[in-house]
Amino acid sequence: MTGGSEMWERLSVATIVLSPFAGLYALGWLGYEATYRWGLKRPSAPHHPVVCVGNLTVGGTGKTPTTRYLAELLLGMGREVVASCSGYGSAAAEAAQVAPMGPLSAHTWGDEAALLRYSLPEVPLIVGRRRVLAAELCHQHYPRAVLLMDDGFQHLPLAKDVAIVLDPPRRNRLCLPAGPYREPRLGLRRADLVLPGEFELVVSEFLVRDRHGGEVPLPQNADVLCAIGRPASLVATLEGLGCRIESGRFRPDHDPLSAGNLWGDLGRVRPLVVTTKDWMKLRERPDVGERDIRIVDYSVRVQPEDAFRTWISQRLDEVGP
Repeated sequence: MTGGSEMWERLSVATIVLSPFAGLYALGWLGYEATYRWGLKRPSAPHHPVVCVGNLTVGGTGKTPTTRYLAELLLGMGREVVASCSGYGSAAAEAAQVAPMGPLSAHTWGDEAALLRYSLPEVPLIVGRRRVLAAELCHQHYPRAVLLMDDGFQHLPLAKDVAIVLDPPRRNRLCLPAGPYREPRLGLRRADLVLPGEFELVVSEFLVRDRHGGEVPLPQNADVLCAIGRPASLVATLEGLGCRIESGRFRPDHDPLSAGNLWGDLGRVRPLVVTTKDWMKLRERPDVGERDIRIVDYSVRVQPEDAFRTWISQRLDEVGP
């Protein structure tokens, strides 16, 4: 059940063979980063404050749940918040635009944009990989808001006022293509906060819902279907909670889940467990039918929370609107 970034967790012959290319990749990235560090290029700063939740690796580390947590924390502190994501895999990713309010189609806007809107229905959302343009749009429409970026730590053309990087321990710390790292771990020097470290990111709630949003129990036996970065972690979590996974189908991260032969027998004999991110795409299929679909979702929290709230508040106060 290995997929996504998990394929790099097992050190193998391929890792050794590809390691010289990883070294070349790392040197190339360090050269690019140096053009900004030495002032040959200067990042744009069309809006303040910009808070980025990023990582160094390919695949899931919990950026979107952390972005959701930060948005709710900042709203509770009386801050205006605008979320931003790349819209990966969708036509909306090509530039940047303010998404309309209301539910978003994963096909049109990307699965992470649809998930952010589903989780934060009242928070304005700017979608697109041109992050400087996204910041310009934020300043134009929401000049006093905190622009909260889901991913984008490697987007050096945009200046970040607060950079929070999720970097959980990994056996393989090589860069692509021999490892999962999009840049060398030297990049952590650009971060204002690395999790885990001074603070810890913990799962605070694990919920199971039906397709109508009602809370339901986790089944004892189930099938699983997902297109996420770390599917084996999902299976391990489910089985650790007492749900035996009988069969599964695992697609690459951000797969549109639009294949005509996607279902097979999944969800006919046993309940089918999917993530909320994947449900954003599956709910658009006309052949969902009457399958017993259980949607799993989890929330995260930074601990100790009071100290973290003080930390982020002080950082934002230093930046100003």
